[in-house]
Amino acid sequence: MNEEREKISGKLKFLRLINYVYICECNGLPEVAEYWKHVIKINDYQKIRFVNRVVASMFNTVSGKKVAILGFAFKKDTGDTRETPEIDVCKGLLGNKAKLSIYDSQVNEDQIQRDLAMKKFDWDHPLHLQPMSPTGVKQVSVVWDAYTATKDAHAVCILTEWDGFKNLDYKKIYDNMQKPAFIFDGRNVVDADKLRKIGFIVYAIGKPLDVWLKDMPAVV
Repeated sequence: MNEEREKISGKLKFLRLINYVYICECNGLPEVAEYWKHVIKINDYQKIRFVNRVVASMFNTVSGKKVAILGFAFKKDTGDTRETPEIDVCKGLLGNKAKLSIYDSQVNEDQIQRDLAMKKFDWDHPLHLQPMSPTGVKQVSVVWDAYTATKDAHAVCILTEWDGFKNLDYKKIYDNMQKPAFIFDGRNVVDADKLRKIGFIVYAIGKPLDVWLKDMPAVV
Protein backbone atom coordinates (compact mmCIF):
# COMPACT_ATOMS: atom_id res chain seq x y z
CA MET A 1 0.00 0.00 0.00
CA ASN A 2 2.80 2.45 0.88
CA GLU A 3 4.64 1.69 -2.36
CA GLU A 4 1.49 2.35 -4.38
CA ARG A 5 0.99 5.66 -2.59
CA GLU A 6 4.56 6.67 -3.48
CA LYS A 7 3.98 5.81 -7.14
CA ILE A 8 0.81 7.90 -7.27
CA SER A 9 2.47 10.76 -5.38
CA GLY A 10 5.34 10.96 -7.86
CA LYS A 11 2.97 11.13 -10.83
CA LEU A 12 0.71 13.68 -9.18
CA LYS A 13 3.55 16.08 -8.38
CA PHE A 14 4.16 16.68 -12.08
CA LEU A 15 0.46 16.77 -12.91
CA ARG A 16 -0.11 19.32 -10.15
CA LEU A 17 2.43 21.67 -11.72
CA ILE A 18 0.65 21.49 -15.07
CA ASN A 19 -2.73 21.93 -13.38
CA TYR A 20 -1.48 24.93 -11.39
CA VAL A 21 -0.55 26.66 -14.64
CA TYR A 22 -3.95 25.91 -16.19
CA ILE A 23 -5.94 26.98 -13.12
CA CYS A 24 -4.02 30.22 -12.72
CA GLU A 25 -4.41 31.15 -16.38
CA CYS A 26 -8.15 30.40 -16.26
CA ASN A 27 -8.57 32.56 -13.18
CA GLY A 28 -6.74 35.62 -14.45
CA LEU A 29 -3.53 35.06 -12.49
CA PRO A 30 -0.85 35.29 -15.19
CA GLU A 31 1.96 36.12 -12.74
CA VAL A 32 1.28 33.00 -10.68
CA ALA A 33 0.95 30.90 -13.84
CA GLU A 34 4.35 32.18 -14.97
CA TYR A 35 5.84 31.14 -11.61
CA TRP A 36 4.71 27.52 -12.07
CA LYS A 37 5.87 27.54 -15.68
CA HIS A 38 9.25 28.61 -14.36
CA VAL A 39 9.30 25.65 -11.95
CA ILE A 40 8.62 23.29 -14.87
CA LYS A 41 11.38 24.95 -16.91
CA ILE A 42 13.85 24.49 -14.04
CA ASN A 43 13.01 20.79 -13.88
CA ASP A 44 13.57 20.46 -17.63
CA TYR A 45 16.76 22.51 -17.43
CA GLN A 46 18.30 20.13 -14.88
CA LYS A 47 17.79 17.19 -17.22
CA ILE A 48 19.15 19.10 -20.22
CA ARG A 49 22.16 20.22 -18.21
CA PHE A 50 22.95 16.64 -17.21
CA VAL A 51 22.87 15.52 -20.85
CA ASN A 52 25.02 18.48 -21.89
CA ARG A 53 27.55 17.60 -19.19
CA VAL A 54 27.81 14.05 -20.51
CA VAL A 55 28.30 15.22 -24.10
CA ALA A 56 30.76 18.02 -23.26
CA SER A 57 32.87 15.78 -21.03
CA MET A 58 33.21 13.10 -23.68
CA PHE A 59 35.02 15.33 -26.17
CA ASN A 60 31.77 17.06 -27.21
CA THR A 61 30.28 14.00 -28.86
CA VAL A 62 28.59 10.75 -27.87
CA SER A 63 27.74 9.82 -31.46
CA GLY A 64 28.18 6.08 -31.89
CA LYS A 65 29.43 5.67 -28.33
CA LYS A 66 27.93 3.15 -25.92
CA VAL A 67 26.48 4.71 -22.78
CA ALA A 68 25.30 2.38 -20.01
CA ILE A 69 22.17 3.54 -18.21
CA LEU A 70 21.84 2.14 -14.69
CA GLY A 71 18.29 2.69 -13.52
CA PHE A 72 15.17 3.69 -15.43
CA ALA A 73 12.48 3.71 -12.72
CA PHE A 74 11.17 6.95 -11.22
CA LYS A 75 12.77 6.01 -7.88
CA LYS A 76 14.26 2.95 -6.21
CA ASP A 77 12.07 0.08 -5.00
CA THR A 78 9.47 0.66 -7.69
CA GLY A 79 8.97 -0.28 -11.31
CA ASP A 80 7.05 2.92 -12.04
CA THR A 81 8.36 4.95 -14.99
CA ARG A 82 5.62 7.42 -15.90
CA GLU A 83 7.19 10.82 -16.57
CA THR A 84 10.43 9.66 -14.95
CA PRO A 85 13.32 12.11 -15.62
CA GLU A 86 15.29 9.17 -16.96
CA ILE A 87 13.16 9.21 -20.10
CA ASP A 88 14.20 12.75 -21.01
CA VAL A 89 17.86 12.06 -20.19
CA CYS A 90 17.85 8.96 -22.40
CA LYS A 91 16.07 10.82 -25.20
CA GLY A 92 18.62 13.61 -24.95
CA LEU A 93 21.49 11.14 -25.34
CA LEU A 94 19.70 9.38 -28.18
CA GLY A 95 19.23 12.74 -29.85
CA ASN A 96 23.00 13.08 -29.73
CA LYS A 97 23.26 9.65 -31.41
CA ALA A 98 24.53 7.69 -28.43
CA LYS A 99 23.92 3.93 -28.21
CA LEU A 100 22.25 3.08 -24.91
CA SER A 101 22.47 -0.12 -22.91
CA ILE A 102 19.87 0.07 -20.13
CA TYR A 103 19.59 -1.96 -16.95
CA ASP A 104 16.88 -1.69 -14.30
CA SER A 105 15.96 -4.62 -12.09
CA GLN A 106 12.25 -3.72 -11.99
CA VAL A 107 11.47 -2.29 -15.44
CA ASN A 108 11.15 -4.65 -18.39
CA GLU A 109 12.28 -4.07 -21.96
CA ASP A 110 8.79 -3.55 -23.36
CA GLN A 111 8.08 -0.75 -20.89
CA ILE A 112 11.41 0.98 -21.53
CA GLN A 113 10.97 0.83 -25.31
CA ARG A 114 7.39 2.09 -25.03
CA ASP A 115 8.46 4.99 -22.81
CA LEU A 116 11.23 6.04 -25.18
CA ALA A 117 8.90 5.81 -28.19
CA MET A 118 6.15 7.93 -26.62
CA LYS A 119 5.69 11.64 -27.01
CA LYS A 120 5.58 13.69 -23.83
CA PHE A 121 2.30 13.29 -21.89
CA ASP A 122 1.21 10.20 -23.89
CA TRP A 123 1.94 8.20 -20.73
CA ASP A 124 -1.12 9.80 -19.12
CA HIS A 125 -3.50 8.36 -21.75
CA PRO A 126 -5.41 5.12 -21.13
CA LEU A 127 -3.22 2.13 -22.03
CA HIS A 128 -5.19 1.25 -25.17
CA LEU A 129 -4.63 4.78 -26.49
CA GLN A 130 -0.90 4.79 -25.87
CA PRO A 131 1.31 4.25 -28.92
CA MET A 132 2.91 0.85 -29.32
CA SER A 133 6.56 0.36 -30.22
CA PRO A 134 6.78 -3.06 -31.91
CA THR A 135 10.24 -2.46 -33.34
CA GLY A 136 11.62 -0.46 -30.41
CA VAL A 137 14.27 2.23 -30.54
CA LYS A 138 17.16 0.88 -32.61
CA GLN A 139 19.86 2.65 -30.59
CA VAL A 140 18.68 1.02 -27.36
CA SER A 141 19.39 -2.40 -25.90
CA VAL A 142 17.86 -3.47 -22.58
CA VAL A 143 19.81 -5.99 -20.50
CA TRP A 144 19.26 -7.68 -17.15
CA ASP A 145 22.72 -7.32 -15.65
CA ALA A 146 24.71 -4.20 -14.75
CA TYR A 147 27.96 -5.79 -15.92
CA THR A 148 26.52 -6.57 -19.34
CA ALA A 149 25.20 -3.01 -19.61
CA THR A 150 28.60 -1.52 -18.84
CA LYS A 151 30.78 -3.91 -20.86
CA ASP A 152 32.65 -1.98 -23.59
CA ALA A 153 30.77 1.21 -22.62
CA HIS A 154 32.41 4.61 -22.90
CA ALA A 155 30.34 5.97 -20.00
CA VAL A 156 27.96 4.95 -17.23
CA CYS A 157 25.01 7.11 -16.15
CA ILE A 158 23.46 6.24 -12.80
CA LEU A 159 19.90 7.55 -12.96
CA THR A 160 18.01 5.67 -10.21
CA GLU A 161 19.22 5.32 -6.63
CA TRP A 162 18.98 1.52 -6.43
CA ASP A 163 20.89 0.28 -3.37
CA GLY A 164 22.48 -2.47 -5.45
CA PHE A 165 24.40 0.10 -7.49
CA LYS A 166 26.42 1.01 -4.39
CA ASN A 167 27.80 -2.51 -4.13
CA LEU A 168 28.77 -3.23 -7.72
CA ASP A 169 32.34 -4.32 -8.47
CA TYR A 170 33.45 -1.08 -10.06
CA LYS A 171 36.99 -2.33 -10.61
CA LYS A 172 35.51 -5.09 -12.79
CA ILE A 173 33.32 -2.54 -14.55
CA TYR A 174 36.30 -0.23 -15.15
CA ASP A 175 38.44 -3.03 -16.56
CA ASN A 176 35.73 -3.91 -19.09
CA MET A 177 34.98 -0.36 -20.27
CA GLN A 178 36.47 1.79 -23.00
CA LYS A 179 39.06 4.31 -21.81
CA PRO A 180 38.84 6.97 -20.60
CA ALA A 181 35.96 5.56 -18.55
CA PHE A 182 33.32 8.05 -17.37
CA ILE A 183 30.70 7.79 -14.63
CA PHE A 184 27.93 10.37 -14.38
CA ASP A 185 26.11 9.89 -11.08
CA GLY A 186 22.77 11.67 -11.21
CA ARG A 187 21.67 10.43 -7.79
CA ASN A 188 24.84 10.64 -5.67
CA VAL A 189 24.84 6.87 -5.25
CA VAL A 190 28.54 6.07 -5.45
CA ASP A 191 31.69 7.19 -3.65
CA ALA A 192 33.27 9.47 -6.25
CA ASP A 193 36.71 9.51 -4.59
CA LYS A 194 36.95 5.72 -4.54
CA LEU A 195 35.96 5.52 -8.18
CA ARG A 196 38.56 8.12 -9.15
CA LYS A 197 41.22 5.99 -7.45
CA ILE A 198 40.16 3.10 -9.67
CA GLY A 199 40.63 5.32 -12.71
CA PHE A 200 37.16 6.64 -13.53
CA ILE A 201 36.44 10.23 -14.50
CA VAL A 202 33.47 11.05 -12.28
CA TYR A 203 30.71 13.63 -12.36
CA ALA A 204 28.32 13.61 -9.39
CA ILE A 205 25.44 16.04 -8.91
CA GLY A 206 26.30 18.69 -6.32
CA LYS A 207 29.88 17.45 -5.82
CA PRO A 208 33.19 19.11 -6.80
CA LEU A 209 34.06 18.52 -10.43
CA ASP A 210 36.66 16.01 -11.45
CA VAL A 211 39.93 17.68 -12.51
CA TRP A 212 39.30 16.40 -16.05
CA LEU A 213 35.85 17.95 -16.16
CA LYS A 214 37.08 21.32 -14.90
CA ASP A 215 39.02 21.62 -18.14
CA MET A 216 35.96 20.85 -20.27
CA PRO A 217 33.82 23.65 -21.75
CA ALA A 218 31.25 25.18 -19.41
CA VAL A 219 27.80 23.60 -19.57
CA VAL A 220 24.74 25.82 -19.51
